[in-house]
Amino acid sequence: MLIRPINQSDNKSLSVILREVLVEMQIPKIGSAYEDPELDDMFNTYQLPRSQYFVVQEGDRILGGAGISPLRDGDANICELQKMYFNKSLRGRGIGQKMIQICIDFAVKSDFDKCYIETMPNMIKAQKLYIKQGFKYIDSPLGNTGHNACPIWMIKEIR
Repeated sequence: MLIRPINQSDNKSLSVILREVLVEMQIPKIGSAYEDPELDDMFNTYQLPRSQYFVVQEGDRILGGAGISPLRDGDANICELQKMYFNKSLRGRGIGQKMIQICIDFAVKSDFDKCYIETMPNMIKAQKLYIKQGFKYIDSPLGNTGHNACPIWMIKEIR
């Protein structure tokens, strides 16, 4: 298994796997990452300053990923952990924990102080993972992610 920064050639397979997981998790297609236009061009989306997306590759297959980017319309010291989704074959293998650490390490090197994430109520295992990694629930959303269907908001102090 290989965890690495995204390449341009990953766009198509990554968009397929991310949408498959969103459907599997019963994430609403409206008001969530499902309708984000960047799902079809993740490579260019994460070429912005202080942004990076990491993919998980097993053999020649992309099976998921996670990224860090500045929180849109938010405090410049807050990043967002974005689009962390994995094919079911990766779940329960410690990949989520490893990906969060890789993303947080990148965020610290990029001079962020806090990391924000949004998720769904039915994603209980994900929430448990975030809590285990030091995220705490907050009462309202931050920034302008466009994901108004996501009613669970969390943040972590990283500095």
